[in-house]
Amino acid sequence: MALSPDTPPAREDKLAVRQAAERDVLLREVDEAVRREQMEGAARRYGLIVGGVVLAALIAFGAWLLWRDRMETQAERRSEQLVTAFDEIDGGALAQADAELAPLATGEGDAAAVSAALARAAIALRDDRADEAAAIYEAVAAQDSAPQPYRDLATIRWAAARFDEVPAEAIVERLRPLAVPGGAWFGSAGELLAMAYLKQGRADLAGPLLAAIARDDDVPETLRSRTRQLAGLLGVDAVEDDAAGDDAAGVAAPAPSPGSTPASAAPPVAPE
Repeated sequence: MALSPDTPPAREDKLAVRQAAERDVLLREVDEAVRREQMEGAARRYGLIVGGVVLAALIAFGAWLLWRDRMETQAERRSEQLVTAFDEIDGGALAQADAELAPLATGEGDAAAVSAALARAAIALRDDRADEAAAIYEAVAAQDSAPQPYRDLATIRWAAARFDEVPAEAIVERLRPLAVPGGAWFGSAGELLAMAYLKQGRADLAGPLLAAIARDDDVPETLRSRTRQLAGLLGVDAVEDDAAGDDAAGVAAPAPSPGSTPASAAPPVAPE
């Protein structure tokens, strides 16, 4: 005979199932309570640290934005002051221009600062303060952080300012790397280098170098004409003697260094 649904064994099975379900619910609640307590403890333990890191990052980012804005503003103001000083130089107000340039020339490696320093040196030369000008040129040439074209220009201007005071060997040592045929400074550096060779009694080096400058189409015509005449006085035909130009290219200077600046990129300076 079959048992009815309400027999004692059936009731006991339902009770067991309900009790098992209640235990599962209780275990889940306990587990969730434990996890919640662990998370709250971690938050209490690390919340201040994480919050401090986030706050510091936000402060640093904000400070960087302010610094960048300030640098851009200062750069614009310095550029305007530099243009004003150059206008004063063109107008002949050298003393006023020098006063304007003095605070601008205090930077290290900044293009505006280097330009201001070179302009101050040019003013010093106009005022017959050659020693002061040479000191400025030498300082610019020694600045590793300054753009290379400015350093090269300062080296050439230093050689011109100190040509009669320093040994010819010093001029040769500094200008040989710049007196490269086809290089940006071949004309100006090469002419001074040739004069230093003559000072050493080395007409055999000076003549071919002057002839090479005279034949260089990238050199200003006034300089080509001058070096052509000087080469002729030394017995080198700068017009017809093509072989001499090849020799000069070999003795004038070593091969140009990688990344040499084209003549069109030479930095602006105040006229001397």
